[in-house]
Amino acid sequence: MIHQPKYIRIIHIVGIAAVLVGALDPMEGSVVIAVGAALLTWHAYLTQSRMKVLYLMAACMILFGVFSLFGLSALGGFGGTSSLSIWWGLLIVPYPAGWLMVMVMLVASLISTKKRTP
Repeated sequence: MIHQPKYIRIIHIVGIAAVLVGALDPMEGSVVIAVGAALLTWHAYLTQSRMKVLYLMAACMILFGVFSLFGLSALGGFGGTSSLSIWWGLLIVPYPAGWLMVMVMLVASLISTKKRTP
């Protein structure tokens, strides 16, 4: 195993914890999930991971979805008695899709790590 500075490992652990803890309440934890995704992207770039572009895509999707969530909330929501159609809710879809993408990549990296270690 290649020796990494301690702070790189801490960034990875905090990123994973933030993405998992934020998922306990996806609405209130959306900012925590966005920060966790950004930390995981940073870790992927520091370690030159082969999935660094995928982490960046997932983080951008999460950030776009979270900003859309806050923007739509500031406008009074969508659907129901709101002036915005229910279709405006599609702007939020990248948020859970990006979170799911991060989860799949974390599981894939865990599986590949288990296969490498005897």
